[in-house]
Amino acid sequence: MNLFSCLIKTLILTTLFTLSQSRNCNNIDHILISKAFASVSNFNSSWFHCSNSSISEINLPSRNLSGSISWNYLKNLTHIHTINLSNNSLKGYIPTWFWATPTLTQVNLSNNKLGGTIGFESGSGISSIQILNLSYNRFTNLAHLSNLSNLSFLDVSHNNLKVLPLGLNLLKKLQHLDLSSCNISGQSKSISDLHSLEYLDVSNNHMSGIFPKDFPPLVNINFLNISFNNFTGSLPYDQVQKFGNSSFINAGMLFKSSNLTKNHTQTPKESHTKPHQIVSTQSKPEPVKKHKKPGSVKRLHLIIIISIASLLVLLAIVVSICCMVKRRRNKARKNKWAISKPVHQHQPFKIEKSGPFSFETESGSSWVVDVREPSSAAVVMFEKPLMSFTFKDLMAATSQFGRESLLAEGRCGPVYRAVLPGEIHVAVKVLENARGMSHQDAVCMFENLSKLKHPNLLPISGYCIAGKEKLVLYEFMGNGDLHRWLQELPTGKTDVEDWSTDTWDHPVDASSPEKMEWRTRHNIAVGIARGLAYLHHAQSVPIVHGHLVPSNILLSDYLEPRIADTGLSHDLADSQTTHSDVYSFGVVLIELLSGETGSDETVSKTRKFVREGRGVDALDSRLRLGDNSVSEMVECLRVGYLCTAETPGKRPTMQQVLGMLKDIHPVTMELN
Repeated sequence: MNLFSCLIKTLILTTLFTLSQSRNCNNIDHILISKAFASVSNFNSSWFHCSNSSISEINLPSRNLSGSISWNYLKNLTHIHTINLSNNSLKGYIPTWFWATPTLTQVNLSNNKLGGTIGFESGSGISSIQILNLSYNRFTNLAHLSNLSNLSFLDVSHNNLKVLPLGLNLLKKLQHLDLSSCNISGQSKSISDLHSLEYLDVSNNHMSGIFPKDFPPLVNINFLNISFNNFTGSLPYDQVQKFGNSSFINAGMLFKSSNLTKNHTQTPKESHTKPHQIVSTQSKPEPVKKHKKPGSVKRLHLIIIISIASLLVLLAIVVSICCMVKRRRNKARKNKWAISKPVHQHQPFKIEKSGPFSFETESGSSWVVDVREPSSAAVVMFEKPLMSFTFKDLMAATSQFGRESLLAEGRCGPVYRAVLPGEIHVAVKVLENARGMSHQDAVCMFENLSKLKHPNLLPISGYCIAGKEKLVLYEFMGNGDLHRWLQELPTGKTDVEDWSTDTWDHPVDASSPEKMEWRTRHNIAVGIARGLAYLHHAQSVPIVHGHLVPSNILLSDYLEPRIADTGLSHDLADSQTTHSDVYSFGVVLIELLSGETGSDETVSKTRKFVREGRGVDALDSRLRLGDNSVSEMVECLRVGYLCTAETPGKRPTMQQVLGMLKDIHPVTMELN
């Protein structure tokens, strides 16, 4: 017994000693880091395992750290090469010696509250830092960059630098430079010496200079954005084709030029082409009048005659195509109405028993309406207030909510097709997530949603509250949803294998030529952007959609997009923002252009193509190619790239997105 108790005591003492050692780690690097973060809230020294080896990395992104770091203790970390403290709330300033730490190669301090000057002590030597990200902080100056000559990546966007950093022109190895939104004024000349640049963003500043003279050779640059500045100069057509109009929005007085990059140093006064101010003016300059030579009159008459003849032929072709399309649509519409009317619509309604009434969808789930008389639950119609319908009429119009009327069962609940008396064709959605909502709150929600009037929002036709169930009525969209339209699912059949999204019927022929027209897809993108911009910017308080996906975008008979489920995604919208909606729109835009389902993999792959200047590789091979269609599609992909930026603050607003998409036109520039 004594032997056993001795063993127990020995084990306890050993455990206590081990715990004591782990809590009081004697590793020098561990002690230095603990002291450096002693004043930082939410820091836990256990994040660094105590061992005999030296600490080479400090990776603590998104740890909710706040307070000031005692940087002096990090001076003696002899093997440190990576520091990542991004997405925290650290504040204070950084001492000058820190940037000369000999082993340090990567520093990411983005998205904090750090401020002051980033500088160097005289005679501190050359820094070994290659990657430096200080974006979204409060720095006011970035001095003596000549000491950072090993930099290949520099992002200081969204600070308050006010002027270009000194020594910027000496960073000969720099490949990625982001100076956007830094309130920078002055000339951009020092940037022109950075011949290794592949990525350059100086947007949202007050910079001046001559474009492209005061910039690095554009032939090596894959991504460029100089928008919202005060530049002057010529804008070669080939550069617009490469980078897209969105790179030059409100960039200043830039004059279009049909010459290629050989006119690199040509100023506006030297250009012989008609000037054009990019976006920054409402009116176009008056064309310069020229005297015609006598010998050119006959040629001019010949050109006019040929043009008129060609125009007449083209007009005849367009009229013929329009007639064919109209006949096809009329035929499809007749067929659609013929099959959509419920069999029992005009038969006497015989079910008069007290509730509850139970309905089962094809996927196996059921929903119950607790109402004593189906005729006691009224249907409120916004556009036709004199029409008198009840829940009884909805049951008759949907064959008792039978499977043959089921269009889809999505996130919010099942959707049924119904034709009410008076040939009113609607889709009825059962809001399963609103069962706990009171009658008064539901009425208030429906009334508020009915006030949202926009051509690109799917309007609410009416609603019905039957017991705990809330049903909303929409105008029926004959062409189904955007997801089915893009993925070319079989005509008139519902995909019963995947009920995870709201998918409406799709009667249009999958081989329809509109799917292959770039202009059709562009119009759809612009329409979606208009609807979302209306929600974000036309209200006293921005409305967040919260679940913008292709299956929630319905298409009218003329392929005009209508955004559905607005204001109904309460379970998601509370955690979403307008930035989230912009990201979702970018995913939809990428799916429109690539033809692939907008998964994380598709978005990542497309962003990589755009970043490397190979956007054309991401385009849908089924799209028909025209004169400027490839460059326009690539430019549209670039808008999707901007919308899907990883940092929410770097995404444009929907108002800006709409402006960029509207600038993409079949005749982007008129060349002389």
